[in-house]
Amino acid sequence: MTPFGERVRALREGKGVTLKQMATDLHISSAYLSALEHGKRGQPSPQLVRQICAYFGIIWDEAEELERLADLSHPRVTVDTAGLSPKATELANRLAERIHGLDDGTLERLLVLLDEAPARGGPAVRRRTGPRRR
Repeated sequence: MTPFGERVRALREGKGVTLKQMATDLHISSAYLSALEHGKRGQPSPQLVRQICAYFGIIWDEAEELERLADLSHPRVTVDTAGLSPKATELANRLAERIHGLDDGTLERLLVLLDEAPARGGPAVRRRTGPRRR
């Protein structure tokens, strides 16, 4: 599940709306909405995020937060460490190897560390839009 999918599911369940009803109301398939909630589809389009905000009456800061979660919810990412230090490459590779075994507490501590670190330059993350190539 992605942060966006988790939030949409919580909003939907909080309003007592079924997945099928929400999908019908938004004119999307229930299979697509389910895949978004479960993190099996890529990021939703900005238009769909706006539709969901309107559907739940979300405005201002809460709408911006949902947009932020959508931006952070691509289930497949590639970290480009070209031109970075060997330590950056090692970190990216070790995280890729071990992320499936990390518990929520460890993930939360890592996120806090990242939030505390000063950001330099642009993002070094490319989001995959197609199927994974081997």
